[in-house]
Amino acid sequence: MKLKSIASSVVAATALMAGASSATAAEEITVAYFLEWPMPFQAAKVSGAYDEALGMKVNWVAFDTGTAMSAAMASGDVQISVSQGLPPFVVATSAGQDLQIVDVAVSYSDNDNCVVRSELEIDKDSAGQLAGKKVAVPLGTAAHYGFLKQMEHFGVALNSMEIVDMAPAEGSVALAQGAIDMACGWGGGLRRMKDSGNVLLTGAEKEALGILVLDVTTAPADFIAENSDVVSKFLAVTADANAAWNATQPEFMLNMIAKDAGMSSADAASSLSTFIFPSTQEQLSSKWLGGGVQDFMGGVASVFVNAGSIPSANASYDGNVEAGPLAATVK
Repeated sequence: MKLKSIASSVVAATALMAGASSATAAEEITVAYFLEWPMPFQAAKVSGAYDEALGMKVNWVAFDTGTAMSAAMASGDVQISVSQGLPPFVVATSAGQDLQIVDVAVSYSDNDNCVVRSELEIDKDSAGQLAGKKVAVPLGTAAHYGFLKQMEHFGVALNSMEIVDMAPAEGSVALAQGAIDMACGWGGGLRRMKDSGNVLLTGAEKEALGILVLDVTTAPADFIAENSDVVSKFLAVTADANAAWNATQPEFMLNMIAKDAGMSSADAASSLSTFIFPSTQEQLSSKWLGGGVQDFMGGVASVFVNAGSIPSANASYDGNVEAGPLAATVK
């Protein structure tokens, strides 16, 4: 199996923290997000609501993967990452990067998956035939975690496969060209993958196996500690946008979100239909930031350790959740 360890790249990113200046009172911030990943916060981004609420300029930078977000936060180039996958967060913090989760951005079991090339005619009843096949996986991401859990469920040995590290957009192209047999990803990349093949398990089937898929809003711990009011105001804007979307899913919001995500309104609506945006109260409950997410991170880390993707897991991930700024938004 040509599965390179993701630990080395994460350790290198973590080492950048030594050269990054410590957080001080912010005058402007840079926020990471994904294109082709439509979310309500983007309507607030377009309207300038974040700049107004925070009283400062908010710079937005698009990334391809959550692992790249971790590296940017390690170097000090990014202060907040919106919708970072939980697995890349676990990988970074297991390597020693001092990051914390400040909210649950989205849950999306049906919008993160692996797709098998149609010509192979492999489905969940014949998944054992994936042995010996070439698979594109964005290492250290939610898609990577889901891939590992699915292969474990189907009894396919990882060392029997050729696994290459590809972002979803690249994986979708390689799958369409027949250069690989299966690709894993999310968002627009996953949507295009489905034009070339079929998923092995639905979102509901994955959840039944304990494969949860969620993204979180994250930031360096020192930035949160020294700018808790900024983080709280940022999360309040996000919560208001989520509430507005959850209430009526207004067309004007959809159009703003779609344009900012670089998608058609129809494609954005299709993706959003698979997303769940928990309320602030729900996020603060035991299911999420009140303990559930911390426990789930331990499980994710164990899967990565067993797969040889990271050398070790933290004894606890309790310190990697800081719900204070989110709790401060509750009126």
